Amino acid sequence: MTGGSRLYTGLGRREHDGWLLGLRPVQAVTCVLLTLPVVLPLAGGDLAGALAASLAAFPAIALVAVPVRGRPAVRWLGDLVLFQVGIAFGWSRWQSRAVTGAAVDPGTPDLPGTLARLRFPDGPPMRDLGRICLIHDTREARWGATAKLTHGGVGMLSAAQCQRLANRLGNLLATLAHREVVDRMTLLVRTVPDTGKEYEAWRSAHERTDAPAAARRAARELDRTVGAVSVRHEVFVTFTGPEHAIRRPAAAAGGGIDGRAVVLYRALDGLAEGLRALGAQRVTWLSGAGLAEAIRTGFNPGSAGSLQARQPGVAWAAAGPGQAPVPSARVYRHDGFATVSYAVLMPEAGTTFGSLSGLLAVRTAGERRALAIHYEALSPRRARTTVRAGRFRAGAIRDWKRSKGFSAAASESRAAAGARAQEQAVAAGHGLVRFAAATAITVPGEWSVEDHAARMENDIAGRFELLRLDLAQDAGFVTAVLPVGIGLPRLRGGVI
Repeated sequence: MTGGSRLYTGLGRREHDGWLLGLRPVQAVTCVLLTLPVVLPLAGGDLAGALAASLAAFPAIALVAVPVRGRPAVRWLGDLVLFQVGIAFGWSRWQSRAVTGAAVDPGTPDLPGTLARLRFPDGPPMRDLGRICLIHDTREARWGATAKLTHGGVGMLSAAQCQRLANRLGNLLATLAHREVVDRMTLLVRTVPDTGKEYEAWRSAHERTDAPAAARRAARELDRTVGAVSVRHEVFVTFTGPEHAIRRPAAAAGGGIDGRAVVLYRALDGLAEGLRALGAQRVTWLSGAGLAEAIRTGFNPGSAGSLQARQPGVAWAAAGPGQAPVPSARVYRHDGFATVSYAVLMPEAGTTFGSLSGLLAVRTAGERRALAIHYEALSPRRARTTVRAGRFRAGAIRDWKRSKGFSAAASESRAAAGARAQEQAVAAGHGLVRFAAATAITVPGEWSVEDHAARMENDIAGRFELLRLDLAQDAGFVTAVLPVGIGLPRLRGGVI
């Protein structure tokens, strides 16, 4: 406990730590194979051949083994090649069919990039809630739904109240671990850009002209200090589950989309109570028009005001951007706006509940900030397997170094202790959760987006590390800004 708040540690552990000198097995084997053309000539006494082979082998080993901003150098090279190929062939340029003047079906989504793999069928009516839009990820074979929450936030809560919310969030994630249908949850918070015109109009209509001069001066001072950073927020939550877990109960419920919708509705009905326990005053499951509007305002924040009065909402053909030029490596531009996206890396020293709120602190009227946290609750069986593998790996590395006469580094001793503590917690009945966090800042295209991105980095410096998603800004935008449940890669190998 620090200052009355619980400190969460061990959040910065990588899913795939290296076994040998920080290398994963595939990297280690590749390095060994690359050294053979050097070692074999040396064994035969051919120094000239070994030297010639080393000129090619050692740079290749560096590409495989040296990490650069979270990715091996060879991965960066491959990503750069694919990025340039996409630009050369025009794959990265986007223009909606409606903008070109082509005939379009209003109910057919016309979305770019990562979103093209999604389908959005409407399920049958859910009691008095109407139809809920299902999100079908055809690549990951997942089904889900999104709700919009009315929530007061945590900025004005005491440490004790935040602690209660943290416990309830843990309970909600624990229930996901014991549900076969839904295992992932995405919590997305977006600020609503406000130039101040709406507030000025309200003040002009409601200000008392006969108010005392001192009160008027105090009100103007509050406008300059508090009003500049007081912004509205949109809160979305998306629950998704794998097709293999939904298929059998869906077949019993009639099969097809309606059968899958019935299965999801049963799970969502129980999860709504957990959201209310987290302080949500209202939980509104989005229909197709509502989700299309959430996607549209993600791409074009300036359209939020005009869309609020439109009924019945946005057609799917108009949900995406009108156009998105060829992206740069570090910025995603869409419909006259520019967005910079980051992955949020957790600190080794730990963090407290609500500490990410600094990423949503708008500094300039008209900018939009977004924060998305993606959770996946592992089943009890998978959690036990994962923590055992983690404990074995940490212990094996430490024991091997000790047998060779090397002392274990402090980070390795801490990792081994953390692995043991995690295994004991899972054995005691606690759950294990994978998670990833992403954030983004969006400004009008004519602004200097680099200045605003630097300001966001400064706001959180010393507490979290922001890893800019270079060469993947369009995918990062989907992960950080749009409430469609995309953002957590599939776990391969079963080790966190």
